[in-house]
Amino acid sequence: MTWEIIVKIILFGIALAMDAFAVSITDGLIYSDINKKKIFFIAATFGIMQALMPVIGFFAVEIVSLIVGNSGSVQAIKVFTIVVTWLSFGLLILIGLKMLIEGIIEIRKPVEEKKPKLFSIKEVLIMGVATAIDALAVGVSLHAGLSTSVTIWLHVSIICVITFAISLAGLFLGKQILKLLKGKTEITVIIGGCILILLAVWVIVSHYAGL
Repeated sequence: MTWEIIVKIILFGIALAMDAFAVSITDGLIYSDINKKKIFFIAATFGIMQALMPVIGFFAVEIVSLIVGNSGSVQAIKVFTIVVTWLSFGLLILIGLKMLIEGIIEIRKPVEEKKPKLFSIKEVLIMGVATAIDALAVGVSLHAGLSTSVTIWLHVSIICVITFAISLAGLFLGKQILKLLKGKTEITVIIGGCILILLAVWVIVSHYAGL
């Protein structure tokens, strides 16, 4: 393993963390009861998910190659990446639309009936999967020459740490934006929903445009 490979893994980690960064800003915006403990939980969730998915993708290729051989695995990998892309798109769209609708409903309520959006572990976990699922395809790329069944663990650890740090930055940024909006969580939920919908569209565009 060379320094060139480490640099490539770091760049992979930064690229993967951009989705988590966008969603972290969203979480910092929408949860009115967010605190340091919850911020670290969200960042850790995103970091672990971004590390777990490449491992799954890497060993999925190993298993497919053993079953159908290297030539057959090429077509299987293509199908795999397409399914992963559309699954990520679907999850992000669903969460984004849910937030958008919630925000619009909330903004139309009288002031005395408005309720702030509270932290949800379930929602955070779903977001973690939605933002990380495209990293399954990264596991396929790592299998193509950058990683081995031994070095993959070091490589995903680097990705995990990078995602954790960038997610922390996104969460604190979102929290500061929430303060600037003076706690108008119905507006921040709408903004968060729009961010996730745009991110879903980007997942599809980046896949088919080869970005």
